Amino acid sequence: MSKFNLESEAARLIILQRIELATPFLKKIRKLFGRYIFSNYISKFFLDIKSIEKKYYSLMNSECELLENHITFKNKKILSIGGGLGGLELLINRKFNCPLSFIEKNYISKKVKYGWDNDNSEAYNDLKILKNFLLNNHLNEEKFKIYDCDKDNLPEEKFDIIVSLYSLDYHYDFNIYSEYLKKVCHKETILVFDTIKADLYKKVFNKVQIIKKDEQTVHKSKRIMCSNFI
Repeated sequence: MSKFNLESEAARLIILQRIELATPFLKKIRKLFGRYIFSNYISKFFLDIKSIEKKYYSLMNSECELLENHITFKNKKILSIGGGLGGLELLINRKFNCPLSFIEKNYISKKVKYGWDNDNSEAYNDLKILKNFLLNNHLNEEKFKIYDCDKDNLPEEKFDIIVSLYSLDYHYDFNIYSEYLKKVCHKETILVFDTIKADLYKKVFNKVQIIKKDEQTVHKSKRIMCSNFI
């Protein structure tokens, strides 16, 4: 299996979360009308679902291959925080049969904000769409659990790998989750997330490694792989 099966609702959600997957024409329309109106109304009529499906798969496959270069996933339990539609996690499961847990917010804000802002409380996900995407792409329901971080009791088991690309420390202050993360990490747990404050985390973890530099963005963020809380 080398692709994703993407339905209309999922494609529209992806474009909200990952605008880089839209065509230049759609980006212009979004800029004209705003992200919220574009994603909730205009995108119903203009999206090329097959194109987005292909681009999303390619992007998630690249992200998966990057992590594979640094992490051994076999026999590991994975926690995803703010994973969006779950394409990366789905690919990891396909390759390594890892059990997955997702912590997500279950609403789409009218005010759409991207970037590092400690006061950001916006969210851009729909847990029904996330679940349907995973099931439609043949992930057995016994292999994953989804937690609404505003309503559910969060899992307290120990995880081996915690992944939060462009969410933890990007949309939300790391400190919101820091005490929780300490509860669900063992000494060898690996955390992967994006930040513009890589040096700061050398005071938080005993091991910090930069595995990706995003030089093409305004923020010039770094993806770091951390373990062992100080």
